Amino acid sequence: MDSTLFIIGIIGNIISVLVFISPVKTFWRIVRSGSTEEFEPAPYVFTLLNALLWLYYGLTKPDGLLIATVNGFGAAMEAIYVILFIVYAADQATRVKTAKLATALGVGGFGVVFAATTFAIRELDLRIMVIGMICACLNVLMYGSPLAAMKTVINTKSVEFMPFFLSFFLFLNGGVWATYAVLDRDIFLGIPNGIGFVLGSIQLIIYAIFMNSKASQSSRETAEDGGQASEPFLASNDGYGQGEPSSSHGRCTV
Repeated sequence: MDSTLFIIGIIGNIISVLVFISPVKTFWRIVRSGSTEEFEPAPYVFTLLNALLWLYYGLTKPDGLLIATVNGFGAAMEAIYVILFIVYAADQATRVKTAKLATALGVGGFGVVFAATTFAIRELDLRIMVIGMICACLNVLMYGSPLAAMKTVINTKSVEFMPFFLSFFLFLNGGVWATYAVLDRDIFLGIPNGIGFVLGSIQLIIYAIFMNSKASQSSRETAEDGGQASEPFLASNDGYGQGEPSSSHGRCTV
C-alpha cells in the first residue's frame, strides 16, 4: 500500500473511531437512568448493519485492511449499543422491537448478503463490486437523516439539533475517506463519502448562518438555566436525536 494512502487511511480510522464513540454519553445516561426513555433503536441497528457490510467489503477487497479495521471496531461498538438498548429498554414493546430489528437487519440482512456473495459469486472482482454497490447504496439512503436535520435547523432557525463538533467531524470523515477513495480508485468508497463531505460542508455553512440567531441563543440560555431545551441538544450531540433526526444517523464511517 502506498505510504500516502496508508497515512490518509490511518487519519480516517482515527476520525471514524471518534464518530463511532460519539453515542457513549447517551448510553452512559441510559445506564444511569436505567431506561432508554424516548430514544429510538433504529439508528444503532442500521449503523451496525452498515459497519458489518463495510467490514466484509474491507476483508474481501485486497489492501482493504484499513477499511476492515475501523469498521470492525464500529461493528463491535454498535453491537454493544444495541445490547444495552435491549437490556435497558423503556418497556417490553421497545425491547421486542429492538431485538426483532437487530435480528432482521444485523443478523438476517448481513447474513443474506454474505451468503449470496460468498456462494453465488465465485469471481473476486465481481464479488467486490456487488458488496461495494450494496454498501454505497445503503450509505446514500442513510443520508436522508442529515437532510432532515438541516431542514429542522432552517425551519426553527436554531442549531440546537445540529451541534458543531459532530457536524465538523462528519465533514472531516467524509473528506478524508473521499480522498482515500480517489487515491485508491475506489468508486464505492468515494461516492458515499463524497456525498458526506458535501453534506457536511453544507451543515457547517448552515451552522454558521444560524449559530447567532435569536432561537439558537434562546436554546443556549435555556440549557444554561437547566431548562428542558438542553435535552434534545444532548441527544443530538451524542449522535442520535430524541424526537428530531440527528445528522450522524446517516454517517458514513469509511
